[in-house]
Amino acid sequence: MFIHNFIYSFKTLFKNKALIFWTFAFPIILGTFFNMAFSNIENSEKLNIIQIAIIDNEEFKNNEILKKSFEELSNESNEERMFNTQYVTEEKAKELLENDEIVGYLKVEDEEPNIIVKKSGINETIFKYIVEEINATSQIVEDIAKSEIEKQIMAGNVNLDYEKLYENIIEEVQNQEVNLNNISNSNLSYTMIEFYTLIAMACLYGGIFGMVAINQNLANMSSKGKRVAVAPISKLKLVFSSVFASYLIALIGLALLFIYTIFVLKVDYGNNLPLIILLGITGSLAGLSMGLVVGTVFKTNENTKTGILIAVTMFGCFLSGMMGITMKYIVDKNVPILNKINPANMITDGFYSLYYYDTLDRFYFNLGSLLVFSCIMILVSYISLRRQKYDSI
Repeated sequence: MFIHNFIYSFKTLFKNKALIFWTFAFPIILGTFFNMAFSNIENSEKLNIIQIAIIDNEEFKNNEILKKSFEELSNESNEERMFNTQYVTEEKAKELLENDEIVGYLKVEDEEPNIIVKKSGINETIFKYIVEEINATSQIVEDIAKSEIEKQIMAGNVNLDYEKLYENIIEEVQNQEVNLNNISNSNLSYTMIEFYTLIAMACLYGGIFGMVAINQNLANMSSKGKRVAVAPISKLKLVFSSVFASYLIALIGLALLFIYTIFVLKVDYGNNLPLIILLGITGSLAGLSMGLVVGTVFKTNENTKTGILIAVTMFGCFLSGMMGITMKYIVDKNVPILNKINPANMITDGFYSLYYYDTLDRFYFNLGSLLVFSCIMILVSYISLRRQKYDSI
């Protein structure tokens, strides 16, 4: 019965022209428009060296991690340097920012680094993220240093070379922690960023298949659902086989989008394509779970449910940067909780983490977040489905 219903659901879903358009054709059409609109932008707007300022106060001078990090990131002999840094007073920094000569400035106050910017943008976002990573590393160094000093004192070694100890710890942490590289000049493009959000949209659109598959098994939504309700068979097997068929079709649509963008539009997803595909598969599961929730929780017709799912998906993609890459930064800064629960942002943030970081910690965090989101949505769908009762069929 499982295989029979799986094949039946697979064929039925594939024959639905509206579904095929929204999940197969629409992402490809939108991707083509993205390519036409943004294909030449990277030639004129590559990410150049970012102009910043640092308030050269005593607190900054005493923060060895920040000081040495920005010396390296601003070193003119470094071909991959990211910043052109000016060390100035606070009054001068404000003047430079007001005249748009810098994207922002760093002020260390009460031992905490603060970023002051005039507007939102990709350079401002990069500046913010790098300072956050350096600050996190600084906290790690301080903790390790305290622990190491205590060990040396307990061992009776009171004549410590603190400067040497500190340098060794910094070197050790730098070998273990995230290293940010300026690979933007050769790889970063508006096209690639927009395509990340396009993949996120395609993943979530796959939820339409899950919603339709559920509707086919609900007595108040279809003739098949009426027969399922009165049939002496396992409802769980029927629902699971239908959902599995919808998930497989969604993955086929995602695979076609990847093939089209890579081989036809020549989109360069970088050197982590297997991890990007893994993120896409997990994102499709999140999209499917969203479709299940819409299909089971909302008591309305199929067209309305489809509209709800598309609206939620597009709103999530908007917040994650599809209609403007600065929107993601604005939401992160002002309403961070929205992006924490937004599956589209989890997907795009996973892509960003593969681009910006040498380690995979942040990538796996987003991957895990998507799995948790999917489990919660599936649980809500299961509870809602179990509670559905009908006075008559």
